[in-house]
Amino acid sequence: VGWLIVEDLAMVLVLVLLPPLSGLLGGETASGASNDMGMTLLITLAKVAAFIALMLIVGRRLFPRLLWLVARTGSRELFTLCVIAAALCVALGSAKLFDVSFALGAFFAGMMMRESEFSHRAADESLPLRDAFSVLFFVSVGMLFDPAILLQEPLKVLAVVAIIMLGKTVAAIALVLLFRYPLNTALTVGVSLAQIGEFSFILAGLGMSLGLLSAAGQSLILAGALISIALNAALFGCIAPLQNWLRRHSPLAQKLERRDDPLAELPMSVDQALLSGQVVLVGYGQVGQRIASQLDKLAIPYVVADENREQIEALRASHIPAVCGDAAEAAVLIQAHVARASMLVVTAPDIFKTRQMIQIARTLNPAIEVILRTGNEEEGMLLESEHRGHVFLEKQVLADGMAQHIAGRFRPVLH
Repeated sequence: VGWLIVEDLAMVLVLVLLPPLSGLLGGETASGASNDMGMTLLITLAKVAAFIALMLIVGRRLFPRLLWLVARTGSRELFTLCVIAAALCVALGSAKLFDVSFALGAFFAGMMMRESEFSHRAADESLPLRDAFSVLFFVSVGMLFDPAILLQEPLKVLAVVAIIMLGKTVAAIALVLLFRYPLNTALTVGVSLAQIGEFSFILAGLGMSLGLLSAAGQSLILAGALISIALNAALFGCIAPLQNWLRRHSPLAQKLERRDDPLAELPMSVDQALLSGQVVLVGYGQVGQRIASQLDKLAIPYVVADENREQIEALRASHIPAVCGDAAEAAVLIQAHVARASMLVVTAPDIFKTRQMIQIARTLNPAIEVILRTGNEEEGMLLESEHRGHVFLEKQVLADGMAQHIAGRFRPVLH
C-alpha cells in the first residue's frame, strides 16, 4: 500500500510539471509558459503552492463548516449533493484559476474533505457514485482502446507488456531485497506491481492533449495496461512455485535465503527468563498493540513476530523481544522460542497462514495454548471444528462487550 501511495504522489508531481514543460519536450506550449525552463518551473510551483495554501484554508475553515450546516438539515441527498458540488468546484477551479490539471484538483479536493469531521460519512455516501464512476472510467478506457493494434504492432505490444510486467517487477523485487526483506515478500510485492494503475491512463490522456503522445502510443499503453491487469491475478498463483524453483536452482536465491538478517534473530542480550513460558504474539497491528499493552500492565513476558521491519526496530528500541519475518515459516517461530512458550496469540485474520502457524507451533510445542482472531464466522467455525485453538470472532466480541456494558448500566436499577 505504501508503495502505491508513493507512486501516486510521484504521479501528482508529474501532473504538475508536465503542462508547463510540454513545450520544451516537443509538445504544445501550455498557456502562460515561458521559454525559460527555470522561470517556468518557478511560476508553476508558485501557482501550486498558492493553490495548496488556499485549499488548506478552505479545507480547514470553510468546508467543514459548510458540511456541518448541511448535515444539520438531516437530508442525505443534500449532503451527497454538497460533497459532489464541492469536489467538482475545487477540481474545476484548480484547472481554470491555477492552471492545475483537473485530476490534480480532484486529488486535492479529496484531501480537503479529509479535514472535515464528516469525512467518513462523505466517503460512505459517495460509495455508490464511486462504483458508478469506476465503471464509466473503465468503459471510457475500453472505448479508447483500438484492438487492431494487437495485430498491427504485436511486437511493440509485447515490449510494452514486458516493460510493465517484467521491468517493474524486477525493479521492485530488487529494491525489496535491498531492504533485506525475505524472498517471499519481494516476490509478492513484485507481482503486486506487475500492472499499471489508473493514473497512467490520466497521464496518457494528458500527454495526448499536450501533443507529447501519439494516438498509436496511447493505444500501445492501453493494450499493455489491459493485458497486464488481466494476467496479474494469475501471477499470484505462481509465487510459491517460483520461490521453490529459485531456491533449488538459483545460487543467488539460496544466498539471499541464508543471509544474516539482524532483525530475523533475537538479540543475544534478551533475558532468557523472558523466553520461557512467554506469550508469542503474532502480528503487531492495532489488535496486537492493545494486547501487548495489557501484557505489559500484567507483567506477562511476550515475544512479538511481525513482518513490519520498522515496527520490529521500534520494539527493540523499547527493549521488547521481537522477530521480523513471516510467522508461517518455522524459522520465525523458532526464533520466537515457541517451543518454550505457554501461549501462541495470532492477531492476523489470515486463515491459511494461521493454520500453518498452528501446525508448526504444535509440532515444536504440543502443549501450547493457541488464541486466534477471525472476522469471518465460517472461518471461526472451521478453526473450532479442527480444534485449532480458542477462537475470538470480532463481531461476537464486540457484541459481548456492548451487552456487558449495557447490563452493567441497568443492573443497579433492576436490583
